[in-house]
Amino acid sequence: MDRLTQLRQAHIPGTAWAMDPRTDTMVVTADETVTGRTWDRLESTVDDVGTDVATLRRTTGEISLFAEGGDAIFAGGGRCSLGFNVVTADGAPAFLTAGHCGVIAEQWSEQAGGEPIATVTEAVFPGEGDFALLTYDDPAADAPSAVDVGDGQLFEIEGPAEAEIGLPVFRMGSTTGLFDGEVTGLEATVNYPEGTVTGLIQTTVCAEPGDSGGPLFTEQGTAVGLTSGGSGDCTNGGVTFFQPVTTALAAVNAEIGGAE
Repeated sequence: MDRLTQLRQAHIPGTAWAMDPRTDTMVVTADETVTGRTWDRLESTVDDVGTDVATLRRTTGEISLFAEGGDAIFAGGGRCSLGFNVVTADGAPAFLTAGHCGVIAEQWSEQAGGEPIATVTEAVFPGEGDFALLTYDDPAADAPSAVDVGDGQLFEIEGPAEAEIGLPVFRMGSTTGLFDGEVTGLEATVNYPEGTVTGLIQTTVCAEPGDSGGPLFTEQGTAVGLTSGGSGDCTNGGVTFFQPVTTALAAVNAEIGGAE
């Protein structure tokens, strides 16, 4: 096992490892908490393997979950964002959000302290993804296949799509609203303080606490990802990571779309 592989498997908090398939190289990102001997070890290893194998980048702030889509959803003291409405295999209306939201509470509401509107039926975090499926408590709930982009405007979502390097994308979150950027890495492994998550999309789109679970989508109306976490903010920028929608849909056996 080479030194780079050993470091990746060490799950160092504050680091992320993503592939750029265009160059077949590894992009290693480290936040401001990675210092001292740990930083020296990362820097030395990446230097040794060469730029044709890996590149080391420093990002501002701390890589963390944005656990505070579109519309805000609440549970206890937690706030997240609704990702995409879906239809389950048995035809029930449901929605996707971040798994780290789904594991902190079973029921979620539209308002802080409000009556629950949906119940978690499946949640993955940490591990092989960061996604959760919540089924609406009302089987007749109006769950359109659209993203609320603000000012009462709904942007229709036609279906899911795989992320590609350089793909222009938009992110909607209940804290910061609508922002854009592009995909910069695939199959990212992110070492959050709460645990390691694999298989994520890396982007330049900003996000902040409360945006977790919100939708990542294209101007063509395709669903790409669910906000997981990252570093920085929407004033200074940063790096962000998203759960691929295609993987989440396959895992929970659901389809993008509103209940008829």
